[in-house]
Amino acid sequence: MIRHLRTRVLSLLRFPSHLPAAHLVPLHCLLSTTVSISPKPFSVKDFLVTDCGLTREQALKTSKRLSYLTSLSRPAATLAFLSARGVPRSDIAAAVAADPRILSASVDRVLAPRFAELTEIGLSPSQIVDILSIRRTGSLRGNLLFWIQTLGTYQKMLRLAKSNCDLLSANLEKVIKPNLDTLRECGVSAFDIAGGSMYSTRLFTVKHEVLMGAIARVEELGVERGSSMFHRALAALSFLSKDILHGKIQLLRKLGFSQDELVMIVKKAPQVLALSEKKIQRAVEFLMRDVSLQAPYIAQRPVLIMYSLEKRLMPRHSLLEVLRQKGLLGVEWDYYTTAALAERKFVQKFVDPYKSSFPGLADDYASACLGKA
Repeated sequence: MIRHLRTRVLSLLRFPSHLPAAHLVPLHCLLSTTVSISPKPFSVKDFLVTDCGLTREQALKTSKRLSYLTSLSRPAATLAFLSARGVPRSDIAAAVAADPRILSASVDRVLAPRFAELTEIGLSPSQIVDILSIRRTGSLRGNLLFWIQTLGTYQKMLRLAKSNCDLLSANLEKVIKPNLDTLRECGVSAFDIAGGSMYSTRLFTVKHEVLMGAIARVEELGVERGSSMFHRALAALSFLSKDILHGKIQLLRKLGFSQDELVMIVKKAPQVLALSEKKIQRAVEFLMRDVSLQAPYIAQRPVLIMYSLEKRLMPRHSLLEVLRQKGLLGVEWDYYTTAALAERKFVQKFVDPYKSSFPGLADDYASACLGKA
């Protein structure tokens, strides 16, 4: 029988099979024991809404920052960990909306150690997840204690950290404390900076030599240490190179401002120098050409250069010109007064009283403010 079987096998090897090719199965397929299973489909947006508590609108925006996910195993583990620690669903949603990458943080290597560390200094689970949505690396414990002590409350520290997350990780001894000491010497306190813009808070964490260079440039422009505008000038100019700053000064000179007027602009509104050259030129040319203002007038009120040209200055000027031509203004209003009015008050004063006399006036003005005119 064995001899017969051997003969049969040899014959199969020597002579091709008469079976159609479609019936032949490759040998590797017969030998393979691995079964290919498609991964279970998942929806990040649905997970964010159903499990994390985000709104559909938030989830649509947030999911784009989680496009790298290949499964929901780690986000589900993160969510389970935070829930087990007593973090309310609303706080989890806020943290995920602030930084979706918190869902990818390792529970064992990041979240659990950070929770243990920050619980020791008295932070609640909700406060800890707030911090971890801002920064999860660096010397959190030391920096948090320093800023809470410096500013007085956790909430003040949190507002500051949200505007500049580097405050929670920058080196205290080499960066933050030396910068604070230098700022105090200039008459600027931590509270002065904390109440300012995002750019102001960066003064705490820039390299010390960058801060010293900015101080020198501000003083060269005539802004004195201790003045109310000194820290604003620092915030506006500390991240501008000397060449860029020189270019903007030269542009203002070219537009007709004298040296004394330049000093006045910098002292009153140093943020003007943080604007682009295009913005500065268009605003000044409009104010001089269309509104017929003189350089000294603008220098006394440099905030005019900072107002939106398309959404504020031009629509208001056009509307007032119409009312002026119709003889409806009564008295001649100071231009700065009309430009500086809050939008609601401007509409109440110069739009609402004339709606019945000029059908469509309010709609035309609103469209102009939106850039649709």
